[in-house]
Amino acid sequence: MNMVGPLKVNGDRLWQSLMEMAEIGATERGGCNRQALTDLDRTARDLYVSWVKDAGCEVRVDQMGNVFARRPGLNADLPVVMTGSHIDTQPTGGKFDGVYGVLAAVEVIRSLNDQGLDTQAAVEAVIWTNEEGARFSPAMVGSGVWCGEFSLDYGYSRTDNLGNTLGQELERINYQGSVPCKPHPIKGFIELHIEQGPILEKEQLQIGVLTGVQGMNWYDLVITGQPVHAGPTPMEDRRDPFMALHRIIDRIYALSREFAPWARVTFGDIKALPGSRNTVPEQLIVTLDMRHPDSDGLASMDQALRDIAQQEGDLARVDCRIDDEWRSPAVKFDLDCVDAVRKAAIDLGYPFKEMVSGAGHDAVYVSRVAPTSMIFVPCEKGISHNEAENAKPEDLEAGCNVLLNTVVNLANSN
Repeated sequence: MNMVGPLKVNGDRLWQSLMEMAEIGATERGGCNRQALTDLDRTARDLYVSWVKDAGCEVRVDQMGNVFARRPGLNADLPVVMTGSHIDTQPTGGKFDGVYGVLAAVEVIRSLNDQGLDTQAAVEAVIWTNEEGARFSPAMVGSGVWCGEFSLDYGYSRTDNLGNTLGQELERINYQGSVPCKPHPIKGFIELHIEQGPILEKEQLQIGVLTGVQGMNWYDLVITGQPVHAGPTPMEDRRDPFMALHRIIDRIYALSREFAPWARVTFGDIKALPGSRNTVPEQLIVTLDMRHPDSDGLASMDQALRDIAQQEGDLARVDCRIDDEWRSPAVKFDLDCVDAVRKAAIDLGYPFKEMVSGAGHDAVYVSRVAPTSMIFVPCEKGISHNEAENAKPEDLEAGCNVLLNTVVNLANSN
């Protein structure tokens, strides 16, 4: 194959595909509610399957409902180059999170067809099941089962708020395939995504070249004191969990500054027991999400958290317990895949920066079994998981151009 200059996609067609898919689950406020394995998810999957079949792809559905669409290469013995993401949304999600990566994969295949270009290795587009975790917890369960992080039985047993299991719903919408849910030979996996943060927009950059994903630890901070009456009990005689909590929060935020610029700490939820206005609570349960792209940095933050909780609990005469809820180790992406993305961005002349993802993506699990990288494009004000989520057509087209050239270079390289 002889290429003259970088390849380009049809940006108008990409945008039209995104807007057509956005109508499935459209909300009054301009977003999307297309949760995993609902009837709307089935409709979106059916539309995707019709598009990739029209583009000449072979479609396979595995036992977890992950959908693979393969455009054959010239050498069937070579491992495939894979790209894709997810189409399920948050209950009040946007038009671009996840689905942009899926429809960009479709556009890559369509553009190769338009230009009559064959690749040595096959190019494969994928939809991963239940990435969001909004209906079935945990997140990224489809790619998690596929890579071996979870068992198939575990994936099937996940339940929604109504008690429906993931396995039952896969069968109901007719997307419980027979293909074994396990990896096949992959030369590289590239996931294209909106940034879901403000960095690229603030720095007026069009492309993020992802070198990895932050490590993430989820905790429950459980602080136990003594419930007493709000009126008669002097302040100095109280064993009040809030007296420890405010100091813990202040010191943890200071910890994020110590490990800047990539450290993240988030106190997302709090529950007071018994939860009475005129009673000092016996117990506080506070969720904490702590992130850092360096494993040693995250480990140091973890130890500091435990030391802070112990020290402040002793000062306030309360018991502070740290319960580990979930851990996702920091990910470093494959250097060859990162280089391929960087080269495509340079060849196309797009302003870019190397960065790490602050959010989890299916690429986290895929990277455990296949060479992987990601591409980011800006989104308006960094807003995502929100009906106001927005991105410029020209940025989406630029990201897809980078994806196209990255995929072709990987598929034709030795």
